Amino acid sequence: MSKFLLATLLLILSPMLAAQAAKPAPAATAATPPPQVVLRTSQGDITLELYPDKAPKSVANFLQYVRDGFYDGTVLHRAIPGYLVQGGLYTRDLQPKRTRSAVASEADNGLSNLRGTVAVARGADPNSGTAQFFFNLVDNRRLDFAGTQSGLTWGYTVFGKVIKGMDVVDKIAALPTRPLGPFAGDVPNPLVLIESARVVGEENPPSAASTAAPAAAATAAPVATKPRRKAAKPADKG
Repeated sequence: MSKFLLATLLLILSPMLAAQAAKPAPAATAATPPPQVVLRTSQGDITLELYPDKAPKSVANFLQYVRDGFYDGTVLHRAIPGYLVQGGLYTRDLQPKRTRSAVASEADNGLSNLRGTVAVARGADPNSGTAQFFFNLVDNRRLDFAGTQSGLTWGYTVFGKVIKGMDVVDKIAALPTRPLGPFAGDVPNPLVLIESARVVGEENPPSAASTAAPAAAATAAPVATKPRRKAAKPADKG
């Protein structure tokens, strides 16, 4: 082969080889946005953004209740100005619904119970949270994880925050309250109904999968409860 022909072949092959060697890197996959849930209440809509990276078990638990239609027709049964608004278990007749098994506490995830955050309500046992949740109306740092010595020091698991509709939460907190049903007080008047709870971007469930259960039946799984005003005492029942 002549030197001229060899040189010509090299000139032709070199760009082809260079092009093959310089294949473009695959495009970076866009990060999955955090899930959002819209609670449509009788006082207005509240949109939540959840933290599956910080509280995976709590978020998965909450999303399953939402997808099951569990929260549809329940009420926000507890409102204490300057503290919290709570709901997620009781029907408009203030009857508890049957829940799934409790989830392990993730209160040590580094998130604080700041104003606008949403946390898992529970009983004295840190691992007793099921369906109930509460909105922090102020910075409730006393509800944060402080250690594993007792249920008091475990704190409450933050798993999301209100990104739209905090004015609705504040409006609910400002309603007059009364004793009603099994509660000695703090029940908003009028009752605040969660008309629906839906995951943004997902189809609506065909119907509510869970039905109200009498109080006796609710003992089949631990009934989630809520923190008291005084951080020195464990959460009371209901």
